Amino acid sequence: MTRTNWAAITAVVLALLFAGAATVASAGREDPPRASATPTEDSAEAGFARDMAVHHQQAVEMSFLVRDGTDDEEVRRLAYDIANTQANQRGMLLGWLDMWKLPKVSTGQEPMAWMAQDGGHAGMDGMEGMEGMDHGAHEVRDGSLMPGMATKTELAALGAAKGEKAEILYLQLMTDHHKGGVTMARGCAELCEVDTERALAEGMVTAQQSELGLMADLLKARGAKPRA
Repeated sequence: MTRTNWAAITAVVLALLFAGAATVASAGREDPPRASATPTEDSAEAGFARDMAVHHQQAVEMSFLVRDGTDDEEVRRLAYDIANTQANQRGMLLGWLDMWKLPKVSTGQEPMAWMAQDGGHAGMDGMEGMEGMDHGAHEVRDGSLMPGMATKTELAALGAAKGEKAEILYLQLMTDHHKGGVTMARGCAELCEVDTERALAEGMVTAQQSELGLMADLLKARGAKPRA
């Protein structure tokens, strides 16, 4: 692990946090972020906000599990950064739904259905190793609602793991999680018309791609690699 890698990731995280602070600070003075009109319940903006909030919540949960399962400072620091960043972003996404007066849970729309607005290809361009991760091919099972999300069985295994075993499993699960998150964020970057939300999605892509490289290095240092 080099200081350069950590410095790059820290810079991205700080940029996202400052963007979040600016959005929250302006919320009381201006109308909700919008393009030409407030997003509707079945819009890409609303769908992304709801789905990514759920996706982020699991990343926070996994990060707390590994912090309890290992004393390794590199992995614990990464987990802390992911938990902090994604909890902050989740608050922003749910806050926008509140401002738009839209429900945080949609009973009439399946997860990621909003990505089908361009024929189901939103966010998939340029993604290597992501075959079958579009909405139509994902099998919702055992708590895994969206691509990249861990199952309840995998979360239980992470909670029970200790030491290097916990570190490797966390890094593998979070690698899958980030790949799914990048696909979703790229979908919003292509489909969302609200400038602030699209900018947040683009920031997620940049940050999570940096963390994917870092996690690959951490796995290699432990004699492991991402799951097939």
